[in-house]
Amino acid sequence: MSTPDDTTPASTAGFDDEAVLLIGHGSRREKSNEQVRHLAAALESRLGIPVDAAFLELAKPAIDEAFAHLAPVASRVTVVHCSLFAASHVKNDVPLAIEQARAEHDLEIDNGAHLGVHPAILDLLDDRATAVERELGVDRADDDVAVVVCGRGSSDPDANGDVYKLARLLYEGREFDRVDASFVGVTEPTLEETLHGLSKHRPDAVVVLPYMLGDGVLTQRVREWTADFDDDYPYVDALAGDPLGTDSRLLDVFADRWQEARTDSVSMSCDTCKYKVDLEGYEEDIGGARAMLRALAHQEAHADREDVDDDPHSHDAPAKHVAVCTNQTCAKMGSPAVLERLRQEVRDSDHCDARITRSSCLGRCGDGPMIAVYPDGIWYGGVEDDDAERIVGDHLDRDRIVSDLVDQTL
Repeated sequence: MSTPDDTTPASTAGFDDEAVLLIGHGSRREKSNEQVRHLAAALESRLGIPVDAAFLELAKPAIDEAFAHLAPVASRVTVVHCSLFAASHVKNDVPLAIEQARAEHDLEIDNGAHLGVHPAILDLLDDRATAVERELGVDRADDDVAVVVCGRGSSDPDANGDVYKLARLLYEGREFDRVDASFVGVTEPTLEETLHGLSKHRPDAVVVLPYMLGDGVLTQRVREWTADFDDDYPYVDALAGDPLGTDSRLLDVFADRWQEARTDSVSMSCDTCKYKVDLEGYEEDIGGARAMLRALAHQEAHADREDVDDDPHSHDAPAKHVAVCTNQTCAKMGSPAVLERLRQEVRDSDHCDARITRSSCLGRCGDGPMIAVYPDGIWYGGVEDDDAERIVGDHLDRDRIVSDLVDQTL
């Protein structure tokens, strides 16, 4: 382990039992997961405090498992994200997991921001582009070199907008002919569309930069699409670069995000968050409760996926997902007993395909215990443990709403 820098003792003073949880997405490719663990170890060396790794899905430990591991040895945990942009994982899934951990453990938890647009990342992307230029035998000072920054793609317009910002900042002050943004999927323009559009400009070379942390399935797809384009257009040399990987400059970003979180200075782009403001085309997504339910469903959406090559992000979720509020007010009104009774009724049922999950506050304090059934958008209030049999037998088994318990619908 390397020696922390000279500023570490002052920055961690008073927090001898502080730890960091570095949260990655998780991949079926263990190489990608090992990159996150490598970054956690390097960040531990940089900060001089314990740093554990956890994953949203597809890899172990899960976030709740990591918090359970840290609870006996730390009183304060700062969450640092490996997520590149603020989409649903950062805005919903991790905050939900943090609220659950706060309810279950005696921990002070600070939640940091995503990696985002950072000068260190721009420098790293510039170096990745230079490496590709050398391999292609071109020089942006003398040749027309076009760059494509290819992101994962999200249903969140805020996250997609940041890919364009990153591409523009990479272009500013550098001698690239142009820098375009594109995506692997979910949104447009796709990488294939962007590459074919670039062919009309006839650059000398096209450098594709996969804007991803690990070298996983999507990174390989970027390489394959770029190679296909290179074959289809012999008058343009095209090659994909490496992902961000474990470059030490990422530690600069992690350290900044850690310091922001523990000093309560995290800045999120709430003015363009589809869950908080009314954006054209995303009207149905506004509202914290709906966003939380989508996050709950996504947590259970990645089990038993076999066809990795054809669909690396396919879903096999339960037919119903039930969120039971176990926040302080509902808990005092008996929600833990409702939770356990619902789980027992589901286990005893021969036909019920449902998952019962704890949730943080559903925003209906005083009307509880509250439960929400997804994807139906049915909220039940004043639920008692004796009502579990009807909810499971009628609603979850036979899609018959228990009307006398309905509090609201989404």
